[in-house]
Amino acid sequence: MTASARRAQTLWRLLVICILLPVAAMSMFRAIPAEWPTQVVQLLSFTPWLVIPAAVALVLALLGRRFLVTAAAALLLGAQLFWLWAPDAGQADAARSAAGQATASPSDPGGNVPLTVMTINSRFGRADAAGIVRLVRDNRVELLAIQEYTQALEDRLAAEGLGSLLPHRISSPAKNGSGSATYSRHPLEAMGLIPDTPFQMPTFRLTVPVGGAGSAGAGKAAATLEVTNVHTLPPVDVRVGQWRSDLEALGRLVARNGADGQENQLLLGDFNATYDHSEFRRLLDGGPGGRKLVDAGTASGARFTPTWPMDGQALPGITIDHVITSPRIPASGYAVHRVPGTDHAAVIATLAVPVGG
Repeated sequence: MTASARRAQTLWRLLVICILLPVAAMSMFRAIPAEWPTQVVQLLSFTPWLVIPAAVALVLALLGRRFLVTAAAALLLGAQLFWLWAPDAGQADAARSAAGQATASPSDPGGNVPLTVMTINSRFGRADAAGIVRLVRDNRVELLAIQEYTQALEDRLAAEGLGSLLPHRISSPAKNGSGSATYSRHPLEAMGLIPDTPFQMPTFRLTVPVGGAGSAGAGKAAATLEVTNVHTLPPVDVRVGQWRSDLEALGRLVARNGADGQENQLLLGDFNATYDHSEFRRLLDGGPGGRKLVDAGTASGARFTPTWPMDGQALPGITIDHVITSPRIPASGYAVHRVPGTDHAAVIATLAVPVGG
């Protein structure tokens, strides 16, 4: 082999190693569920995209015909693929997810009640109200959770006719991003707020009558759902500790509801966390009866369907807005939609809520 050929091979291996080193470092952070500093927490959000440099490194290593480098590249690519489609990701109960699962009716109240839900972070109330109402109308949304809700947005939504589509509302506008609102086609009962969180995270009971709209009358079968409109603090600067505290508070709520026998649970909103954060996976692990909660996006294979940023920032998209249910509630029709005026996408999914609690 000539000196120039040896130099070319050396440069080739160096290129592969330079690609693999950051992938290996991030893989270590992903694999070890420690309380990493802020910068690592933020970088972990982009873990799904590591599959691209890992695949490039493997191709280059194969072309270079170096066993150790090729083995390292294959191992790292395998890790990325494993995390993308993790076998421990929560799934809805197979029996309820089956195509033949019955839908409840007034004459036969067994089975599930369909419920289409939507969540959107409105970016300090700047989201286009007409766009939100259009999504609600076109997708027949029955439950809408909004974060960073302001009085100005409430007024614009009212002018666009949202109240005629979703007449029940629990709202608390604010100017600093902490406001929230929940609109519903069905009756809502306020239950309280998650304590010690900078952003409002209200909880409430939703009653979905069997057979259509309106209130559930006496003796009429209905599905009830414990719902939380989620907005955790983003993990930036020194606030990463509060971000962890917010997720832990949600975990305590889920555990408490499960202990009280409430198995129909829904958390939707801006979690400022992805499936690659151990803090988020820990929340999912605490479902009723020790079962894992179901992230509708992950369960539908949408790890590469980002919800932020939607405003043209030069960043790979990440999924930080979620629809999360207890395992007895299957979801279908998961979709992400852009809305002008906000850097978050709207997330829509249709749930099949079992009749009863």
